[in-house]
Amino acid sequence: DGKDYKVLPAAQDHKRLLDGDKGPNTGGMGAYAPTPLIDDVLYKKISERVIEPTLDGMSKEGYPFEGVLFIGLMIVNGEPIVLEYNVRFGDPECEILMPLIKSSVSELFYKAATKDLKNLNIKRMKSMKNSSIKRGVFLTRSGRGSIVNEKKYSNLEILKYRRIEKELKE
Repeated sequence: DGKDYKVLPAAQDHKRLLDGDKGPNTGGMGAYAPTPLIDDVLYKKISERVIEPTLDGMSKEGYPFEGVLFIGLMIVNGEPIVLEYNVRFGDPECEILMPLIKSSVSELFYKAATKDLKNLNIKRMKSMKNSSIKRGVFLTRSGRGSIVNEKKYSNLEILKYRRIEKELKE
């Protein structure tokens, strides 16, 4: 809101087509949250080393930030590294973050717009139990990140294969 900020739950997107972080880069065709990469210690590092210096710098330059600042991070050896800033919610992460926020999202937006974030307590799910894990997968046209073993498959074909493979294991 130009002065205060709130941190929403962390999400992790998928870049590689295949399990085990293998295959071609898809450009983020799915996500899940909460991510086990982020714990309270890392949230604190992100706030102190990334968010606060970013917002302080913008204010000192005469441009206090108001709105949604989506920060894309890479975590290396427990340390946050900034990859990108977006002044919007990120895709595909936003689709899975909204169900994890137990507070009213409209109240969050209202408090931000009226510069009253300090009086907002955001309730969010923190549990890693299956019922609170949110997943999102995008289905796209054939060819987007779909080269496997030198043969092209559609993303839908790969999803069908994974589902069948999973059912066979169960």
